[in-house]
Amino acid sequence: MKILITGGAGYIGSITATKLILKGHDVIVLDNLEKGHKKTLDKIMRVAGEFEFIKVDLREKEKLELAISEVFFDAVIHFAAYIEIGRSVQQPEVFMRNNFGGTKNLLEVLEKKGVKKFLFSSTAAVYGHPEKVPIPETAHLDPINPYGESKVRVEKLLQEYADKGKMDSIRLRYFNPAGSYEGRIGELHEPETHLIPLILKAGKGERDKLFIFGDDYETKDGTAIRDYIHIMDLVDAHIAALDYLLKKHGSDVFNVGTGTGHTVKEVFETAKQVTGLEIPYEITERREGDSPELVADPAKINAVLKWRAQYNLNDILQSAWDFERQL
Repeated sequence: MKILITGGAGYIGSITATKLILKGHDVIVLDNLEKGHKKTLDKIMRVAGEFEFIKVDLREKEKLELAISEVFFDAVIHFAAYIEIGRSVQQPEVFMRNNFGGTKNLLEVLEKKGVKKFLFSSTAAVYGHPEKVPIPETAHLDPINPYGESKVRVEKLLQEYADKGKMDSIRLRYFNPAGSYEGRIGELHEPETHLIPLILKAGKGERDKLFIFGDDYETKDGTAIRDYIHIMDLVDAHIAALDYLLKKHGSDVFNVGTGTGHTVKEVFETAKQVTGLEIPYEITERREGDSPELVADPAKINAVLKWRAQYNLNDILQSAWDFERQL
């Protein structure tokens, strides 16, 4: 099968591309390299082998249409997006133009090409402050930041496409991915905003300290709770979802998480155990746009896609540390 992966030079996209190539699929990576990295593309090549690369920005619709006019593929996995929640609060229009506007352009171009299968990288941020935890897919969508809102708008657009018979899609709402592919491909965000790499960089001395945003939440130790999922579990969920998508019509949605939440302090203590390092930290104010607790109810994906997370928090931290040490 031939698969187009947008944002394929980024963290999740690159590891998904690697796994699909190793499974024998033809992969086309599309990325503007604003957030993705050329060295990540080189790593995909070294680990998995040949693939096609297209450099284009989804916000430039005419250039996008031209870039893929002679390229044919069976399905699209769409990762390309801005992800920093804090920045989305500061620059909401920039996020909406990139995340929603770029996706809208992509869908319009794909529709003209007759592409019918679309797998979308959504987020637990669509739930905002959930009324029930663990969170089922049926929970009300009420994002509290522009990042989450941009994903909700795309989800609604995909549902409209499916309802009109234009395109089949699956939306994967995943929680907090972390870890690496065999210590070789991992998180390289600029700026880095994710907790686990920030902890590890503080341990290495690349940052003065880790900032913990708030210890006054109504949780067991006052810090926010998240559902951390190993990147390899997440990639396997994409592959399972892709197989399912090829056999079905319409649109569907799945949470991708473990169903187990961990506080920031629990992650911090696990990182200290894995690395053997004393890691400096400071408690500071809550970060605008953060939810107190986001934990997946994975019952639907467990039952329908026969997917279940295989790795625990210790596995995730070890995998992330293996990657961080070789940077």
